[in-house]
Amino acid sequence: MSGVFKIIFALLLSTNVQAQDSDIIELAVATDELSTLVTAVKAAGLVETLQSDGPFTVFAPTNAAFEALPEGVLEMLLKPENKDQLTAVLTYQVVSGKVMSGDLKDGMMPETVEGSKAEIAINYGKVKVDGANVAMADIEASNGVVHVIDAVILPPSIKKALASN
Repeated sequence: MSGVFKIIFALLLSTNVQAQDSDIIELAVATDELSTLVTAVKAAGLVETLQSDGPFTVFAPTNAAFEALPEGVLEMLLKPENKDQLTAVLTYQVVSGKVMSGDLKDGMMPETVEGSKAEIAINYGKVKVDGANVAMADIEASNGVVHVIDAVILPPSIKKALASN
């Protein structure tokens, strides 16, 4: 089974009625293709936050999205001394409130929990968040919604730091 089909299968399973009883972290833990995200959330100390009432909208990068980061970036972010940068990256993937795909509009600039704005682009029905494709949308959790994306979106501060290296 290819990676794409595995993720679609796992996510289709997670969209059943029981998924709505699970919080965002429980959904991510139950989805193999989001294990790197779970590792990062644990390293940043954000598990309790993403298990709280919310609601939150999470643009969840797949394992492949994390693997596509420039060499060494993920390892660098996961080091305890870089917890602030990791937290900035992860909170940039989150928007306060429950934003379903039908609520997204082309050119929309929602403010992320990190504090910067991400850009929504919709072209021929395909949704992108800061250039990352939404691979699967509207996975409801008890405390919000998850949209799986194919790239790790980076806040401007991290993009700038990476560009200067």
